[in-house]
Amino acid sequence: MDMKSMREYVCWLYYQYLLITGIYVLEPWEKSIFNTVLCTMVAMVIYTSYVFVPIHVRLALEFFSELVRGQPESTVALMNSP
Repeated sequence: MDMKSMREYVCWLYYQYLLITGIYVLEPWEKSIFNTVLCTMVAMVIYTSYVFVPIHVRLALEFFSELVRGQPESTVALMNSP
């Protein structure tokens, strides 16, 4: 893919973004505010996913591995046995 067609493709994607979100009718300062808020929200979602998803996946794997291995005997049952 040469640079001209790559540039045209990126311009086409940006034009689609403008049409789908409806921000093509906004003034330039409104577009910049909208894009800033959108980029901030996307960055927060990516950061939150990076920080918290691995922790939850690890906890889920520990939980399901306990289910597969079976529950250990309780200490109450061990204390009551003769």
